[in-house]
Amino acid sequence: MAKNIPSDGWRKTFHSVRARLLVWYFLLTACTATFSIQATRQVYCDDLKARADASLIKEVERFKLLAKRQSEKKLSTPVNTTKLFDKFLANYAPTRNEYIITLINDQIYKYSPVSPADLLEQYPTLLQQWTQLKVPKKGYIQTSTQRIRYIAQPVHIGGEHGTLIAIHDSSAAFQAGTNAITLVMQVTLIVLVIFFLLAWVTAGRVLYPLRLLTKTAQSITGSDMTQRIPVKDSDEIAELTKTFNEMLDRLQFAFDSQQKFLNDVSHELRTPITVIQGHLEMLQFTPERQQVTIALVMDELDRMSRLVNDLLLLARTQRPDFLRLKPEELDWLTEELYLKARSLANRDWRLESKGLSPITVDRQRLTQAVMNLVQNAVRHTCDGDTITLGSCIKGDHAYIWVSDTGEGIAPEDQKRIFERFVRATKGDQQFEGHGLGLAIVQAIAQAHDGWVELSSRFGHGSTFTIVIPLASSVETAIHESDSYCRRQSPHYLVSGNRIAGARLYNHHRH
Repeated sequence: MAKNIPSDGWRKTFHSVRARLLVWYFLLTACTATFSIQATRQVYCDDLKARADASLIKEVERFKLLAKRQSEKKLSTPVNTTKLFDKFLANYAPTRNEYIITLINDQIYKYSPVSPADLLEQYPTLLQQWTQLKVPKKGYIQTSTQRIRYIAQPVHIGGEHGTLIAIHDSSAAFQAGTNAITLVMQVTLIVLVIFFLLAWVTAGRVLYPLRLLTKTAQSITGSDMTQRIPVKDSDEIAELTKTFNEMLDRLQFAFDSQQKFLNDVSHELRTPITVIQGHLEMLQFTPERQQVTIALVMDELDRMSRLVNDLLLLARTQRPDFLRLKPEELDWLTEELYLKARSLANRDWRLESKGLSPITVDRQRLTQAVMNLVQNAVRHTCDGDTITLGSCIKGDHAYIWVSDTGEGIAPEDQKRIFERFVRATKGDQQFEGHGLGLAIVQAIAQAHDGWVELSSRFGHGSTFTIVIPLASSVETAIHESDSYCRRQSPHYLVSGNRIAGARLYNHHRH
């Protein structure tokens, strides 16, 4: 089994995104380079052909012009083909890789500047073709190493049949260009290999976050979701890494919430279940206490039901459909909350102020949060104590508060009062309840992208304030004659110092 590991490793490497990406880029680059080199070679060859043809045509035109001038002159001695060739060759200035051959009566008459013996020996049929010409002819000889072009111009003057052949041999230039292109191809291949190796290393570094992402995903278990991938750049892979980390944050938050919910349920339900189980077990020995036992069991079951409902509510606060937001008028909502609160207990209820602005909230959830604060105030006050409700708009936030003149909250409790199952204490006495009311208030405020503020002095009462940001479309409040006063925060009326850490921001945005 171990022998298959190397082959599997190589197979995995060649089928990886890194390998496939680089192979395709290498093939694309190689094809582009090959096409460019071949196109350059073709352009070079066409340029050699065009320059050779232009040079040959120029010499033939010079010869034809000379022949025309000679025929127009009135000379004592008639001009024949031999004299015409002699005069042309006498004035001929050969250029590089070019020479002239003249034929008279099927024989080589003169040439300049080099002998055509090698050419005629290599291609013996050329001489026969040239001697049989009646009209001008262009031709070429093209092999893997030779590029020869010629123009044959037949002449018939004074009874002599002749042929002038202008030849341009571009073989040396063609061979030099071919050698240069071959060298370019070799260098290009070496450069491509070097750049391929560099690209392989660079791609490995670029794709390293993806491998790290895979490794991190494989290492995540139900008990450990703390690993994250560092984000260094700002490219697409970095954005993917950031998104993956955010997904892990959400998963870890959901996992932690689930674990916390299970821990809370197991912790809080253990006592009532034990109580119910103990009384039911004792019922068979004390049948006369059946009614008392049933009442006690029903009371414990009711308490368990309320506890489970509260825990489920806290668990649902992180769901996107937890809130059903609608525009509400803050002043009407404040009056409604005040009317509901004043019927709960015999207290000195007061409505301090009403904010005048539309707000976008979940009416039921916000009412639940405020009523939890009211019940908390009732629990910590006595008959005749004052409980004040109010609301206002300050800046781009709405403030809804519940203030009481009860015993206040001890400083050591203020820092943890919003935690689950934490109940305020007064001396050695602990107040009744599950300790979930303020946690629910905080969760509802955070679901509205807001927070809860606490101002309290032990023995002088407390003020809980729900702060909710206004929607951008309804930031402008209705102006009335006393709107300035109503928009002022009423907290300056409450004695005591604010807690520095009591402002609870919401880090989860919908």
